[in-house]
Amino acid sequence: MKFVLTILCTLSFILAQEKKVDPAPNAIAVYWKTLEPREKEIFLFSYLTQVFDTHQEMIKNLGYGEVTTWYFDHKAELVYGIFDQIDQSGMQEFIGWIDEYYRHQEFSGNAFDDALSFAFRFQQAAGETIWEKYENLKFGKIKPEK
Repeated sequence: MKFVLTILCTLSFILAQEKKVDPAPNAIAVYWKTLEPREKEIFLFSYLTQVFDTHQEMIKNLGYGEVTTWYFDHKAELVYGIFDQIDQSGMQEFIGWIDEYYRHQEFSGNAFDDALSFAFRFQQAAGETIWEKYENLKFGKIKPEK
């Protein structure tokens, strides 16, 4: 009886284990990886401009209502911050951080906005290496580089 109980418990334990499923990459992540550096610059600038223009049209047509505020909080605010930083750091640094983000398989299914947020945060973090930047972000020491 103990033997049968042990086998049943072992089998139920084995069957209960979840298999790790790799996330399916989204279309933008796949497309991004196929682009050449100059094409990535054009794509990124087009994306940022589209979000900016959409927000400006929303203000013009809807005013500063609930929908416009939501769009600013969830999309446009990040884009405005990136536009402010691009003049100082250049587009290539953001492209490098987006490449770094999508280089990790676990992020391949995430939205492009997540990659932009990652790029923005790491671009602003103090430190020379990705590890130093990570440590500074982890402990809340985000300081713009000079």
